[in-house]
Amino acid sequence: MCGFAGIFQPKLNQKPSQTLLESMAEAIVHRGPDELGVYADGPLGLGHRRLSIIDLTSGQQPMHSSDGDITLAFNGEIFNYIELRQELKNQGVQFQTSSDTEVLLKLYQHKGLDCLNLLNGQFAIAIWHKSKQQLILARDRVGICPLYFWQKDGQWIFGSEIKALKPAIPAPMALDVQALDQIFTFWAPAAPNTIFENVKEVKPGHVLIINQDGQAQSHQYWDWQFPTGPEGYRTESENILADELHDLLKDATQIRLRSDVPVGAYLSGGLDSSVLVAMIHHYGGVPLKTFSINFSEKSLDEGSYQKELIDHLQADHCSIYCRPEDIAANLVQTVWHTENPILRTAPAPMGMLSGLVHQQDFKVVLTGEGSDEVLGGYDIFKEAKVRHFWARNSDSQWRASLLKRLYPYLNIPDGKAATYLKAFFGEGLDHPEIPWFSHLPRWSTTAKAKQFFSAETKDHLAHSNTMVAMADTLPSSLADWHTFNRAQYIESKSLMAGYLLTSQGDRMLARHSVEGRFPFLDHRVIEFANQLPPKLKMRAMNEKYLLKKAMAKYLPESIVARHKQPYRAPDVLTLVNHKMKFVDELLSESWLTKTGYFDAKKTGMLWKKANSGRNITNSESQALIGILTTQITHALFVENISKEELIQ
Repeated sequence: MCGFAGIFQPKLNQKPSQTLLESMAEAIVHRGPDELGVYADGPLGLGHRRLSIIDLTSGQQPMHSSDGDITLAFNGEIFNYIELRQELKNQGVQFQTSSDTEVLLKLYQHKGLDCLNLLNGQFAIAIWHKSKQQLILARDRVGICPLYFWQKDGQWIFGSEIKALKPAIPAPMALDVQALDQIFTFWAPAAPNTIFENVKEVKPGHVLIINQDGQAQSHQYWDWQFPTGPEGYRTESENILADELHDLLKDATQIRLRSDVPVGAYLSGGLDSSVLVAMIHHYGGVPLKTFSINFSEKSLDEGSYQKELIDHLQADHCSIYCRPEDIAANLVQTVWHTENPILRTAPAPMGMLSGLVHQQDFKVVLTGEGSDEVLGGYDIFKEAKVRHFWARNSDSQWRASLLKRLYPYLNIPDGKAATYLKAFFGEGLDHPEIPWFSHLPRWSTTAKAKQFFSAETKDHLAHSNTMVAMADTLPSSLADWHTFNRAQYIESKSLMAGYLLTSQGDRMLARHSVEGRFPFLDHRVIEFANQLPPKLKMRAMNEKYLLKKAMAKYLPESIVARHKQPYRAPDVLTLVNHKMKFVDELLSESWLTKTGYFDAKKTGMLWKKANSGRNITNSESQALIGILTTQITHALFVENISKEELIQ
């Protein structure tokens, strides 16, 4: 985990200010507290903050080629750098360091942009090619490492976080209402949009080439692909495919343990983190150190499962206890780092967890993120399967009962279950062919929060359809994919890339200078899994079937057999019961009117309802959290109120 920021201004006859570059880099010092590097040459300036993990004594950035023609800064890791380094050495290439940065630099010199397809890693890269007067920005396949840019009149400002761009952007920051609409539908802006006007992200799996005239060309070098017919799926036996999955995960885990500092692992108690911890225990060759969150609310806590695996593998374990008041106290800091409104408080405990890792003097953790998207673990996939069956017989009571079993924690009286579930999950049953059919209930439920938008916001959005706009970004081949694969693709491009890997992942890790690594998101694992028949991912209603088959011998039966428990954290009641002064202020009529995004009276009535002790629905809780965190985002980044001032 590192961070960089830069300026490219080919139309201005001046070198970027070193002082400004230092200021941009300082804004993301949490991403790399170990070293600062600054470089300016002609129209290009780079600032880099380093978190030293590989080759602690060398590998400083920005790094330059021996002839000075290529300068590179990057955030992330190239996990197969040892193999790539040896291949280059066999071709006569000489190295001065043991860093993966130099491997990346030399690889670009010899392969050009084709080098991106050779990388097994997570990265955001900036390459300055002096002789071509060309800037290249590239991002890893699935979007683990962030990369943002702002451009106007041929001037480009870019960096690992938006706060790094802010010192150089000449205009005041403003929130993008279209992106806000997307957040209140998909939980995240739809790439390349961000919540800020004129600030975009480099999309996962894309490279952006900016020429000396300030014009840019973007192309995609990788994407999720699925068979367009039955003949495209793997046909070997389950045992053979399970063994192959095991071997892929083993190697994906082992290469992500490459580090010159200690590496730990997150342990939730669920299947995915348990698989990784078991892999480290059996094949890692390093001491097993695990970290977890425990909650005071029993319905959210997975401590018993964590203990079972810890005892099973004799791990050295450390946990942090998260109380509702901790979430309330951490909310402003959380939004400062997410740079985004959020609809759930779930990122806040993850920020506390990375703080625990930092306190234990660890810089790197492995996490099970991505397994559900890649191998078919989410309830939304089960739900979509049932809904496709239901669409064939929309009057079926049996389908409703299946969905009730799927979500046992929903408190629905038996006599009303069918009516309620039909109203919630039955939306769109007459059009199961639409690309987003699998996600329609979730998106429609989330979108209920838009009733609190102000008249001005609604007018601004009157001629836009967020779901249709999302569909326009989907590949044409998606219509030929199995419905299960369609759901996987949409989930990977929306919630995973836009929220889980950013607000809940990278930003909460970087908050305390910790790097997360994701073996399930190794592109080899994804490409293998995408060739599996859907029945090997979900057998009847048994999620991640092949993963369980591949890993059952390493884990207690209770962990393999348990129903997936989604990661959740206490939401709106934390703000009511452990009220911070800023909450009432930002939800006041004067502040809501000032920002203009939400209807002050409707929001005020909802906040009053929450404070009265009356039951708050899940949709209302999401709405309040979303409204409040939008107000916090505005206060921090538009009004430029500091975190400290806000929480006084």
